[in-house]
Amino acid sequence: MGTLGQLLLWLQLCALTQAAYKVWVPNTDFDTATNWSQNRTPCAGDAVRFPADKMVSVLVRESHAISDMLLPLDGELVLASGAGFSAAGAGSDPDCNSGAPTVFRNPDRFSWLDPHLWRSGDEARGLFSVDAERVPCRHDDVLFPPNASFRVELGSGANPARVHSVSALGQTFTRDEDLAAFLTSSAGRLRFHGPGTLRLDSEVCTDPSGCICGNAETLPWVCAALLQPLGGRCPPAACHNALRPEGHCCDLCGAILSLTHGPTFDLERYRARLLDIFPQNQGLQVAVSKVSRVSQLRGADTEIQVVLAETQPGTSGAERLAQALVADVAEHGEALGVLSAALRQSDAQVEGGSTAGQDAPRSLAGLASGVAFAVLLALLGTLLLLCRTGRLRWRRPEEAAPTEMPLGFRNPVFDLADKELPTSLASKVDSSASHSYFVNPLFFGTEAEA
Repeated sequence: MGTLGQLLLWLQLCALTQAAYKVWVPNTDFDTATNWSQNRTPCAGDAVRFPADKMVSVLVRESHAISDMLLPLDGELVLASGAGFSAAGAGSDPDCNSGAPTVFRNPDRFSWLDPHLWRSGDEARGLFSVDAERVPCRHDDVLFPPNASFRVELGSGANPARVHSVSALGQTFTRDEDLAAFLTSSAGRLRFHGPGTLRLDSEVCTDPSGCICGNAETLPWVCAALLQPLGGRCPPAACHNALRPEGHCCDLCGAILSLTHGPTFDLERYRARLLDIFPQNQGLQVAVSKVSRVSQLRGADTEIQVVLAETQPGTSGAERLAQALVADVAEHGEALGVLSAALRQSDAQVEGGSTAGQDAPRSLAGLASGVAFAVLLALLGTLLLLCRTGRLRWRRPEEAAPTEMPLGFRNPVFDLADKELPTSLASKVDSSASHSYFVNPLFFGTEAEA
């Protein structure tokens, strides 16, 4: 069976289970421009330099004429059909040659825990993943493209990377001992390095409601790799009361719907149902996955997290879609296997940038303090004037005593204790976690009497 046939069979096996697959993106190919210091492949007559102290496997697809080459201490050049090297005088291509050697960039720069370096099968379906699920999860099948060379740093070593299977160099590893033997071989050491370890999990996710990713312990390292180009800091969210989904590194604007599910819930069927609504909502990204429940007061230890992230803040697209999903749960929850839903939403868009947003409250606070002080001075002046003109008199305590002591005031919150809620408010949708749903006791009494 050829390489393409093996790949198709492997994808079919993924489809038979609830496992997803992650594909490694970067490579160490000779003909990839970004692998070179000048962001171009070597020109005719260039001097080529590989880092002397690095190990690397490099696939060469084309023919190159170079003046000289410094090879790494340990490595290999894999020549594809028709590829090769020939000698050429220095500066043979004056339009391209700059006179400086063309240096192969550090092959150890690619980390297993960097979400930028993986591609998921869900991306083609219009969904995105929270950051912890952008790197391989414990039930995922991992694919390193067979037609490219690569090198992967396996992380800090604090926690082993666990996946269901690994496909590399035309082989698919499903047993831990087979993978361990490959990693210690010459071919394995050229492609995998670092203090981390890679393990295989034989358990297959067969739960229709999905399985938890299992990357909670490695999330700090995932976030460090993700935010390293930004100096380790999250960009500010463009809204007030931004939300941070479970398994995500930074806050975002939009809404999060948490679904408590029963045994009949099917994650893939719900994703397909959501995508029927999602294409009509532009400016949104949607993620759906099973996560650990932060609060286990309701008994369940997992829930389905639906993240509606606004890519264009201020459009209210997340709010509209969230309302549609809540209504869908209220109407079809039993058929979907959804027992309840809790909704959280971010607030309005930040106006004028972060500096203006910080200065505005201080200005309003100063204005309020000044107004209050002026009113206090005016009241004191009025009282003093009334006392001096005799228009303000004080009664003795016995004269000021009322004929009947007041018993207090009616609290509308407790006045509702003996009244039944109208049936229109009864719903299977639990919105206690959202600021968008509440019953106002000041108006409830009038509605109940009507």
